[in-house]
Amino acid sequence: MKELTIRAISGALYATLLIASLFWSSALLVLLFIFGFVCLVEYSKLILLKAKTQYVIFAILYFGFWYWCLVNDSLANGSNEGIQILLVTTIFVNLILIKDLFAEKRIPLFESKRYITTTFYLSSGFVFLLLIANYEGTFSPLLLLGAFLLVWVNDSFAYMVGKNFGKQKLFPSISPKKTVEGFLGGLFFACVASYFVAKYTETLTSNDWLLMAIIISVFGTLGDLIESKFKRQASVKDSGVIMPGHGGLLDRLDSIIFAAPFIYLFLRILTYVS
Repeated sequence: MKELTIRAISGALYATLLIASLFWSSALLVLLFIFGFVCLVEYSKLILLKAKTQYVIFAILYFGFWYWCLVNDSLANGSNEGIQILLVTTIFVNLILIKDLFAEKRIPLFESKRYITTTFYLSSGFVFLLLIANYEGTFSPLLLLGAFLLVWVNDSFAYMVGKNFGKQKLFPSISPKKTVEGFLGGLFFACVASYFVAKYTETLTSNDWLLMAIIISVFGTLGDLIESKFKRQASVKDSGVIMPGHGGLLDRLDSIIFAAPFIYLFLRILTYVS
């Protein structure tokens, strides 16, 4: 009971801090940077990367895109070639990680791949979270809030449905507790929640949010499994201890980090077809 209480308080503080920051662009900018730095520390320990270069790359990438795309209004002016390059590269690296998840006994972690994943799997994920919140150069926190809400609904109901009704293991070699029933339950309730997100945020249409829920559920689950594989290779249960009862910050953000570039791609597609 005590552990459950600690877990609830820790999770509530995390959610409150995140939601509060969504309504002040400067606070969100700083908070996402701090979250990204902490996740990078945790991830570097998982992959045994002792260098410091990845932190410099993260800072340059994060604040570079913030200044170039937001302060300099290049998004509003349609000059986003840099984002397109980053998006293509990030999705390509994420697809390789998905391939590694299904095809490799261990994710290969030679020196260059360590830097590639810290840059395009993790660091750029936070860049796209920032870009989602500043979609088309305008601060639009409700888009990012909706994405986080769908992640939380998916994760919560995947856990509850899987715990009570799960029988068929989803990926037993990586995450023995995840079940097919849990995944489908999370997907279903995320789709239901998308209607209310569309209704109360008044950002995208209900059909757009429904597609967003599917993207978040699928790629969020893959992101969680990939991080679980990194932890299994490192022989640890959690990525860190910063959140009592939950583990590390990367454990809480792995789904949205991995899904972020796919969410941003979906938003860009909506812009082109509308």
